[in-house]
This record gives sequence, C-alpha cells and structure tokens, in this order.
Amino acid sequence: MFEEARRLIEAYDRIIIHRHNRPDGDAMGSQLGLKHIILENFPGKQVYVVGDVSKRFTFMEDSVMDQIPDEYYKGALAIILDTSAKALISDDRYTLAEKTLRIDHHIFCEKIADVEITDTSFESCCGMIAEFAYENGLKLDDVASKSLFTGMVTDSGRFRYDSTTSRTFRLASFLMEKPFDTTDLYGNLYADDFAKVQLRAKFVLKINFTANKVAYIYTDLAEAKALNVETFTISREMVNTMANIKGVDIWVNYTETEDGVLCEIRSSRYNINPIAVKYGGGGHAKASGATVADRQTAMAMLADLDAMIGENQ
Repeated sequence: MFEEARRLIEAYDRIIIHRHNRPDGDAMGSQLGLKHIILENFPGKQVYVVGDVSKRFTFMEDSVMDQIPDEYYKGALAIILDTSAKALISDDRYTLAEKTLRIDHHIFCEKIADVEITDTSFESCCGMIAEFAYENGLKLDDVASKSLFTGMVTDSGRFRYDSTTSRTFRLASFLMEKPFDTTDLYGNLYADDFAKVQLRAKFVLKINFTANKVAYIYTDLAEAKALNVETFTISREMVNTMANIKGVDIWVNYTETEDGVLCEIRSSRYNINPIAVKYGGGGHAKASGATVADRQTAMAMLADLDAMIGENQ
C-alpha cells in the first residue's frame, strides 16, 4: 500500500509535513512520528513540520512547529496527514509544493493531493504510519515510537472503540519495542488538574436531550470566552462527557467561536458521517465534525441527528 509513499520520500530532499488544524493526538503523533522515521531512515533529508499549535499536546517531544518561508516549498514534497478535506489543512501552502502526498484514515471526501493513500480500516493515522514503517522494515527512534503510540491511544479511545483490531495491537506492540514510559504518557493525556475536573462537571450539568434522546451541549461565544480555556478543551475534550449514558446513541458538542460553531458529533451505533458531510465536515462513521456558520444551522444539524434516530426506531 505504501510503495508510492516510499518512492516519493526517497525522491525528494526537502519534505514538509502538514496535518489538520486544531490538532489532536493522532494529528500530532502522525506528523512527529513520520518526521522522525524519515530522519532516522533517509539520511540527508530536510524535514519540517508546520501548522497551528495546541497547548494540549506540548508535552510531546519535538512538538514545536517549524516556521519556514514560502520558498522552502519550491521543489519540495508536501505530505498531508490525518485530514479529510482541504479546508481542514493547517497551513494551505502545501499547494506550493512540487508534489503532494496524503495519508489518511478518514472517510474520503475529496481529492487533496497528487498521490492519495486512504484506508478507513485503520483506527488512526498513526496506525497507518506505523504500518508504513513495519511494512518497509524501517527503524524507529524513541520519539517516533512514542508519538505514534500516543495517536493510536487517543484515536482508539484507549483501545476501546470498535475500530480497534488485532492489527492495532500488533502495531502497538511493534511501537513498544522501543521502551518509553507509558505512565508518563497516560498521565499527560488523562490526569486532570482540579480545574479540569470542575470544568467537566459544569459540562455534565449542561447536557440536554432531543425528543429521540440525542444528547447535546451548546456553549455560546460569551460563555466560551468566560471559561478562559483553549477551544480544543471546550469542544473536543468535552464531547465525551455525554458518552456512556444509557439510551444515548448519538451525542454532539457545539462550541461557538469567532469563526463559526464547532460541531463534534459522536455515536456508539449509527453512521453520522453523512450528516457531518452535509454540513461541510467529515471524519469517521461514528466520530465526525463540522464547522457551521451559526446557531440556527447547528440546530438544523441537531434536528437531522434526531430524525436519524427516529427513522431507525
């Protein structure tokens, strides 16, 4: 599957790695992991990672993004990871590169790159990068192993989501051949200070339900600003406060920002991706997202999610 990816990496001396904006563990992990795989196995390459910053993942080694001029893209290969749509790519200068390659595990929305490698059977993009290394007999340094393992853990829900397969555990085992401190890793990912515990409690009290028991939380712009925390924390990190409620098969977290309403949609049972795509987003069958213009549009999406359950009862 990765023959063309290896050929391109071998062919280009300068490689610039992109991923989606508002990065999660999988986006950061795949980006940093691939960077270190290339540096470890293809001597003489110039490898850069670009994109916006999330304080949530600054604990990851070598996570500071590179600041590079436009001219670095001339004659370069740009690799886009963990991204289903052009609008979601952090730093649109990938279009300036001589050649583009995408590696992604989301449901296909549109062609992004000259060479496309997508496979929705993987639980994470980090899993795909780990498979790339495994298939090609490539060496992993400590940073690559820990970065890729981090993304596999976060995107598999600590290996609990139904996207987790025997391959997931095989690749996790492959990564753990390089020793790293999982206690430290899990502490950074999941141990919260008391302020975060209090924030989660506030969000639990904000949960509402539609007629067909779609759980949802809506945080308006004024409230979001008053909370004085990262948007990622309010949006992505709080969506699963609604998970594991008996009788709730779909849940969605709405967060107003200056640029629109972020919609994080999850399901334990239904394919909610078509609704995310309808509203300009994408993702996976049971975990998707979108950004819509306003609250009215967000509520139209909620009505569609409610109707989905009503039609299947």
